[in-house]
Amino acid sequence: MGYAHGLFSWADISAPDPASARTFYTSLFGWDAEDQHDPDGNYTYTMFSQQGKTVAGLGPLPPDMVEQGMPAMWNSYISVDNLSSTVDGWVLAGGKVVMPPMDVFDAGRMAVVADPEGAIVALWQAQAHPGGELFNLPGSMTWNELNTRDAAAAREFYGNALGWEFEVHQREGAADYWLVTVPGKRQGPPLSNDPYNGGILTMGEEFPPETPAHWGVYFAVADTDADLARLAELGGSVVAGPMDAPAGRMAVVADPSGAIFTLLRLPQPA
Repeated sequence: MGYAHGLFSWADISAPDPASARTFYTSLFGWDAEDQHDPDGNYTYTMFSQQGKTVAGLGPLPPDMVEQGMPAMWNSYISVDNLSSTVDGWVLAGGKVVMPPMDVFDAGRMAVVADPEGAIVALWQAQAHPGGELFNLPGSMTWNELNTRDAAAAREFYGNALGWEFEVHQREGAADYWLVTVPGKRQGPPLSNDPYNGGILTMGEEFPPETPAHWGVYFAVADTDADLARLAELGGSVVAGPMDAPAGRMAVVADPSGAIFTLLRLPQPA
């Protein structure tokens, strides 16, 4: 059994060189890595874990995408109760199917879809693999954020397609930030004791005009600046930041293959 319908539950990276990506992320986050193979012994996927609990995954970027110059990328996964009907509803609401529903061995079923603005996300119907087992602690996923140029249209779409609800967070001198809520989110470990599932950010002038709408993955860290120093030593780069925000000290970064993600030090309890 997976997480509540509509809840972000997993993230993985598609990389042109999985071996190099494996080395980078285990060195950056201190993750343990377990490679998986098909019955013929061919490499298929890597499971990353922290404290013995799964936190993220790694898979090879398909050769045809590598040939097309597709960069490495982090993918956000949303749990759904019924993949087929959710994909049907996604299309009815105005979204597109990038990769149709498929079985992933006995782990579950997935589809890759895009919203009307082109932001790509994966839908996941769990079987043996429900999703992550650790969240909101250093070395685990803590947030998923849609960067869009039309937050109103995005709220309407995701509300229709996934049943999401929204709560506004007003910001002085900036566009409102929208918090995503999922009515069925269970409280307590491994999830946080809050109703939130992600956020919607309106891209402003700080984003180059050619930047497309996209979903971003945030990972919690114990010390943003220390991790940035380690990231540089490992060949990564800083895209934006570091900066202090209400959510904590954060920085948008890229790994050596260009995959972008965000480091976030959560506010510490008093």
